[in-house]
Amino acid sequence: MGKFITFEGIDGAGKSTHIAFVSDYIKARGVELVSSREPGGTPLGEKLRDLVLHETMHLETEALLMFASRREHIAQVIAPALERGAWVISDRFTDASFAYQGGGRGMSVAKLEALEQWVHPALQPDLTLLFDVPLEVARARLDATRELDKFEQEKADFFAATRAEYLRRAAQFPQRFRVIDSTRSIADIQLRLAAILDGFFDEQ
Repeated sequence: MGKFITFEGIDGAGKSTHIAFVSDYIKARGVELVSSREPGGTPLGEKLRDLVLHETMHLETEALLMFASRREHIAQVIAPALERGAWVISDRFTDASFAYQGGGRGMSVAKLEALEQWVHPALQPDLTLLFDVPLEVARARLDATRELDKFEQEKADFFAATRAEYLRRAAQFPQRFRVIDSTRSIADIQLRLAAILDGFFDEQ
């Protein structure tokens, strides 16, 4: 089996900046790598992504669409790659549902755990990189970028709750989470990522 690495963090945390670095670092080890994202990752998932990011809907509808996209993502991309021995990196996975629909929107953890058990009872990331920043830093980065989607337009209390849930999950699952201080320079973060990845390779 291959390995599954996920990138997490609130909007504006800077995780997307480092996906290419991690991708190149893994490929340099001679590993076949598949890079994907959520919501999305498949033709159907990309259609659902547009709905989730831009349409107003009931909280449970939003969560169900996220997990529907995730189920397709696993079936079409993640599971086949892992089974042939490739590694997979994904920009977000189920931790994002706990953080955004759970922490941010207030959906019960029990309902999210039920969906998780239904959609991928035996699959969890081998390594989760959580890029963490204070809310004011994340907001400043978002304000300097493109047109914002409906999540990126949320208020500070939403992101505070989302960030708190991410950190709660990191504390709950320390064996797979690595928290990255994303206020540091890109060079410093890449040194930290290289050390994490070297340790991860050594464990395999």
